[in-house]
Amino acid sequence: MSSEDCLGWAARDASGHLSPYKFNRRAVGDDDVHVKITHCGVCYADIVWTRNKFGDSKYPVVPGHEIAGVVSKVGSNVKRFNVGDHVGVGTYVNSCRDCEYCDDRLEHQCSKGGVFTFNGVDSDGTITKGGYSNFIVVHERYCFKIPKSYPLASAAPLLCAGITVYSPMIRHKMNEQPGKSLGVIGLGGLGHMAVKFGKAFGLNVTVFSTSISKKDEALNLLGADNFVISSDEDQMKRLTKTLDFIIDTASGDHPFDPYLALLKTLGILVVVGAANEIKFSPVSLFFGLKTISGSSVGAL
Repeated sequence: MSSEDCLGWAARDASGHLSPYKFNRRAVGDDDVHVKITHCGVCYADIVWTRNKFGDSKYPVVPGHEIAGVVSKVGSNVKRFNVGDHVGVGTYVNSCRDCEYCDDRLEHQCSKGGVFTFNGVDSDGTITKGGYSNFIVVHERYCFKIPKSYPLASAAPLLCAGITVYSPMIRHKMNEQPGKSLGVIGLGGLGHMAVKFGKAFGLNVTVFSTSISKKDEALNLLGADNFVISSDEDQMKRLTKTLDFIIDTASGDHPFDPYLALLKTLGILVVVGAANEIKFSPVSLFFGLKTISGSSVGAL
């Protein structure tokens, strides 16, 4: 199979403005899957790299790493997928596949560095281009099968926002402890997913937000059990030592000690939001044997 021209939308500079862009995708290799993209979610990472917020953008940048679509070609060695299958591609498209982490299916923690779906440097030296395009070619290991009964438009956000909160929830066995209590800080894309998974796991979910405008959405649309304005000291104090878990999805800087005070003994706070810094008193951890854990995206 030969390489193909692909049509996408790219940012050419730090303005982040997207415009049509034609580029070349590699030929489908023996282990590759060719995916016709039908949907791609919008993630804050798209803004970060199209606007060069980390100073490492490799223009032109074709963003998008919440990709859903239909398999249109497969390589000769591909066993897991067939033409016509519905699939997803997430935040990375390659890794060394040989280190201890890849062997443990933790490819996103690859010792040699996983390759991001866009703005990454692939093993052949090319710069990866993401899902704001009409198709993608990827090794079958980095594809996820999506049931045909599940809408592709709904599946796309699961490939980043969904797995980012799902992964630590599974790691900390939140799915095995119905009836326990979960706090969710922030109600953006990650927060939405954390609430929905929490309710699906049978947890009692409390949403923390600085905005009262989020209350109706949290309680009536997503089904949270409680809503708290985090700047209200009285509301916060009433929840002291009542939560088993907290997932912090907030990207803005905020104090951590008030939330650590809400955890029960052996409680766990998982940070998935990208605040500029984290500040807390060690005493907040000492008394109660509490744990702060970090997580990003998820394993295959």
